[in-house]
Amino acid sequence: MNKKLQRPVNFRESEEEGQELISIMALNNMDVSGFDADFLEKSTRKRVAAMHCESADEYLALLGQDNSEGSLLLESLHVSYSEFFRNPLTFAVLERIIFPAIFAQNQHLNRKEIRIWSAACAGGQEAYSVAILLEEMNKGRKEPMNYRIFATDKLSDQVDEARRGVFSQQALAKMTLMWAEQWFDKRGDVYVVKPDLKRRIDFSVFDLLDKESSCPSASIFGGFDIVFCSNVLFYYKPEVRSVMLEKVTSCLSKDGYIVVSEVERDLLNKSRFREVYPQSGIFRNIERV
Repeated sequence: MNKKLQRPVNFRESEEEGQELISIMALNNMDVSGFDADFLEKSTRKRVAAMHCESADEYLALLGQDNSEGSLLLESLHVSYSEFFRNPLTFAVLERIIFPAIFAQNQHLNRKEIRIWSAACAGGQEAYSVAILLEEMNKGRKEPMNYRIFATDKLSDQVDEARRGVFSQQALAKMTLMWAEQWFDKRGDVYVVKPDLKRRIDFSVFDLLDKESSCPSASIFGGFDIVFCSNVLFYYKPEVRSVMLEKVTSCLSKDGYIVVSEVERDLLNKSRFREVYPQSGIFRNIERV
């Protein structure tokens, strides 16, 4: 039997194979060692299929010979999918419980604004969703809630895309028609975020694993009331997740919140965080409250 056919991509059963891939990527200054093994395996299998390789051996040989394939594999590991109002329960709890509580606390402590960080912002849907929610909540209030949103991603292309704020009609599927018409300009087949919604959002490049920086430079000191760290933690190994969580926690105000996706709730429930409302994905660090 052909030896190549005896080696499908299977990092869980072949740690040596996974290490070989990591080593080849490292030779090209591409570090994939921090990614979760299952996620790395699934992504690699897709590239194996795309390149019509019959085995792990054949793909690893290709990877060692072709730097561009390494770049394509690395690019496939940077998942950038997002949605507007992705978890309706999360945004309902933010609207009815969390934001009013933060606003009241800020008034009591004489803080000027609600500070929010959307880490790994992808195309900006999360940051714009939060801005829409706060703008809508401010309607009719005698004393509006001042806020600033810092939206970051490690990829400059993603940050540029988010800053442009151009979306398809399908991307606005979870949004009411009234909000779509109020906060977006329709230009042909696309919808463009209006300047009024962008005015309190700062987009910048930031890597959660950068050892030299603790928070987005535009935020100066952190002090965030809320950090959104959704749909990013589960792509990495436990030790890397811990580094990310430590970074965002250090940037939170004493009574701040961290928001994660539904699939990441168990990761925080097993650590020093407590979910403030069941199934919401909104947590507080019980060691700091």
